[in-house]
Amino acid sequence: MAKAIWEGSVLAESDRTVEVEGNQYFPRESIVSEFFRDSASHTACPWKGKASYFDIVIGDKTNKDAAWYYPAPLKGAENIRDHVAFWRGVTVVK
Repeated sequence: MAKAIWEGSVLAESDRTVEVEGNQYFPRESIVSEFFRDSASHTACPWKGKASYFDIVIGDKTNKDAAWYYPAPLKGAENIRDHVAFWRGVTVVK
């Protein structure tokens, strides 16, 4: 079972993560939605497509753009549709 943790709180937990480029992508339904706020940030990956981001908010602390996902992944990356990955100090343990 993989868990994503920040500031002592479990952000996501699943035994159905997908590993891509060393990152664990958690199914969208496994995230604790109360900690996530939509971000206006976007980046592009040549083989996965356009990434969108979430800020993670716990109490009075915000971790800007600490989670990302591909709402419409390109062909070859469909396995991460409806999945969320983490960085910027979020610890992922298996």
